[in-house]
Amino acid sequence: MHVTSPNRSLRSVMSALAMASVLLAAARVGTSIGAVSKLDVLRLDYAYYNPVSLVLRRMHWVEQDLARDGTRVEWLLSLGSNKANEYTASGAVQFGSTAGSAALLARANGVPLKTVWIYSQPEWTAVVVPTVSAVRDVRDLRGKKVAATRGTDPWFFLLQALRAAGLTQRDISLIHLQHPDGEAALLAGQVDAWAGLDPYMAHAELMAGSRLLLRQRDWNTYGTLNVLDSLLRDHEDVVVRVLALYERGRQWAIAHPDDLVRILSEEAKVSPEVARKVLTERTAFPDPRPGARQQQVLTRLVPLIRAESLVPPDVDLAKAIEDLVAPEPAGRTLGASGSSR
Repeated sequence: MHVTSPNRSLRSVMSALAMASVLLAAARVGTSIGAVSKLDVLRLDYAYYNPVSLVLRRMHWVEQDLARDGTRVEWLLSLGSNKANEYTASGAVQFGSTAGSAALLARANGVPLKTVWIYSQPEWTAVVVPTVSAVRDVRDLRGKKVAATRGTDPWFFLLQALRAAGLTQRDISLIHLQHPDGEAALLAGQVDAWAGLDPYMAHAELMAGSRLLLRQRDWNTYGTLNVLDSLLRDHEDVVVRVLALYERGRQWAIAHPDDLVRILSEEAKVSPEVARKVLTERTAFPDPRPGARQQQVLTRLVPLIRAESLVPPDVDLAKAIEDLVAPEPAGRTLGASGSSR
């Protein structure tokens, strides 16, 4: 006979109350802003590194909410922040999932992005080497082949690791590969190291014995949901409405950790053990309002961006950070629901 503990019962009640508050807020979003704008099609990305997007896509909540307006919902898979930025910049999606570092790089290089939501606080990247590698320190990577996906948090992580070791990307042979291809190249012995991304990184650890050469949690720049300036200007009501659904997904993810593991395992086609490692050891769902903490994390990247000439010299990076981080839509969503964490 299974007996539910009092603490678990209390958590279930609190979760149900929070979810009810979120659902009420979602229902009120359309009237709280005034005239509701119309989109024929709403396109969102989903990504294995954005677990809440997997929940929303699986549950069909976005489709159900927008069906009453006759809006069709389409989903597009992003395999990395660079792809999500490409999709958002081109209009292929209106909501793109990236790392904070990738969103800043895009904004500083002229893509008018706004970060409107924090979907997770992950430790999703590290420098990975094969289990039998003779490489014991980042300095040992001099002259070696290292795979990374340009414009993503793992790429920024690698640059920071090299800088801390007294190296630059010119001291290695940098092989630009998408994240799953980077793992494949590492496991095939085609590169000496890889700037990894979960869940591929956890898969390489658990299934092939790959070793994390360097971890540094503070170098991970949060998971950010981004929109173009024009969407926020012309369809703020839609943005706030989608964020209310993201909050519903966040609350569900917190309340259903085992189901979340199952969804990531099925969507990313990894074992439950890999999915559990990603979600229980290296993923948190903090207060989703972007703000001062994101600005501080991104400001730490400014010297690196300058040293590596990643933006034109006349770009004002402080202003780019200020323009990027937009807490108001999340504030409206959470203010309506009374929910935060």
